[in-house]
Amino acid sequence: MFYDLALRYDSKLRRCDLVLGDAGDLVIDETPIPAILLSVGLDRRAAPDDPLPDGRSQFLTPSSFSERRGAIADGLNPLGEMTGSKLWLLNRAKHTETTRLMCEFWLADALAWAEPETGAPAEIEVEWLRRGVLGYRVMVGDSSVSMSRTVED
Repeated sequence: MFYDLALRYDSKLRRCDLVLGDAGDLVIDETPIPAILLSVGLDRRAAPDDPLPDGRSQFLTPSSFSERRGAIADGLNPLGEMTGSKLWLLNRAKHTETTRLMCEFWLADALAWAEPETGAPAEIEVEWLRRGVLGYRVMVGDSSVSMSRTVED
């Protein structure tokens, strides 16, 4: 069973916010939804050999922590475990099957915690909703999250 602070995703603003109860207190969520949202929504640090979306590379730009992004909490993890996903690397991706497969791969990587925590792997569906819009659905147990992202056409 999960015990996390409840998050509400606003699809129009494309961001999450904490859920407050009637008395102004933080609401606890006993589903894996907050963990899924954080796993998918936070930026995982890009590896040195990952091509960056703006076309920069390790050879063309100065060394900077922000170039490869990454969740701030990763620096505090003594085991070196990474949070979030590399979906941000799709920011300049094209409408191709390779892009869809990379999205599926990075979602599976970001949700690898699901099987050890719940006993079943995350179920992931990724499809093109329309030209330039990639949709994905993640299901962990009985909880699911559906989101989309645009790519270059």
